[in-house]
Amino acid sequence: MPKISNKGVSMPESPIRKLVPFAEKAKKAGKKVYHLNIGQPDIKTPDVALKAIHDFSDKVVKYSHSAGFETYRKGLASYYNNLGIGINQNDIIVTTGGSEALLFTLNTCLDAGDEIIIPEPFYANYNGFSTSAGVTVKPIATKIENGFALPKIEEFEKLITAKTRAILICNPCNPTGYLYSKKELETLKNIVLKHDLFLIADEVYREFTYDGNVNHSVLNIEGLENNSIVIDSTSKRYSMCGIRVGCVVSKNKEFIATAMKFAQARLSPPTFGQIAGEAALQTDNSYFKEVSKEYVFRRDVLIEGLNNIEGVICPKPKGAFYAIAQLPVDDADKFAQWLLEDFDLNGETIMVAPAAGFYSTPNTGIDQVRIAYVLNVSALQSAINILEAALKVYPGRM
Repeated sequence: MPKISNKGVSMPESPIRKLVPFAEKAKKAGKKVYHLNIGQPDIKTPDVALKAIHDFSDKVVKYSHSAGFETYRKGLASYYNNLGIGINQNDIIVTTGGSEALLFTLNTCLDAGDEIIIPEPFYANYNGFSTSAGVTVKPIATKIENGFALPKIEEFEKLITAKTRAILICNPCNPTGYLYSKKELETLKNIVLKHDLFLIADEVYREFTYDGNVNHSVLNIEGLENNSIVIDSTSKRYSMCGIRVGCVVSKNKEFIATAMKFAQARLSPPTFGQIAGEAALQTDNSYFKEVSKEYVFRRDVLIEGLNNIEGVICPKPKGAFYAIAQLPVDDADKFAQWLLEDFDLNGETIMVAPAAGFYSTPNTGIDQVRIAYVLNVSALQSAINILEAALKVYPGRM
């Protein structure tokens, strides 16, 4: 039998999706499953985006420019300009979701065997993207005790080697909900300038910051024009994950020109995704205010409920719509599977994402889960009740 590649064998499973077969089996058995494992909002997609798709009248669905439709890139440039980020359409490449934007970036900035530093826990697919690009992840630990704040500069210095090429952050962070302050970003600026690194920021949750906190883009940090790269996406901003359109943005002309070669190799981003994305730029700001208000409501119900359960620790997120909770269990992976296979409360159970998959360091986060508060408050309250009941009878409770 032909041998599968070592890269394929080492490609990690998604902790967000790997328990899907158990959830499907639970549903077939008649259980109701509350999905807290995946960041699929139940918020309505803006009507203007849906209408643009419905109104498509061309007789042929054509390729676009490899960088994306010029009208869309100009619209995106205006969106960023309105945020005080001074760029133009030539600083943007439209991609098939934020995932492709990150793949283009890794392949443009790093060679096989090069190293990238990422504060952990981090978005699980960063592991997969890095494996795909042949890049080595050098994780830097953050602590649940201080809400996963940025580690001290000395901790970064310990990890930097001759092979280090970039630092990657998610701001606001998936999976922790942490929001980096301007002071923390200035710390990162000092590190990347000192060591001539790229600073890659996944800013797809930019609109969702809470309690008066403000998102600061790395594109707005003076002196980082040639070092900063932003990964962005329509998925969460407009609650249209299936559209699969994102972009990569940078003022570094050499970076954009090189990334374009990868964009040309895949021909073009999806036409209907760009149509919806361009139309969504017309979304009134009131939409985001209402959505943020709803997420704050959900967050507060979830965090209070979780921390009222004996043995559970969960910091309060400052942005996005995720939280990492530490549970009194022996193994969150086993617990998550047990919830689907062996437990229900009045015919209902929950699906969570084991947090070990959001770390690169082995045997880390074993007693933690990531929870996405993308369900309505009634569903979240039911989920909290189910979790509390489950923890009381779980055989592996610590």
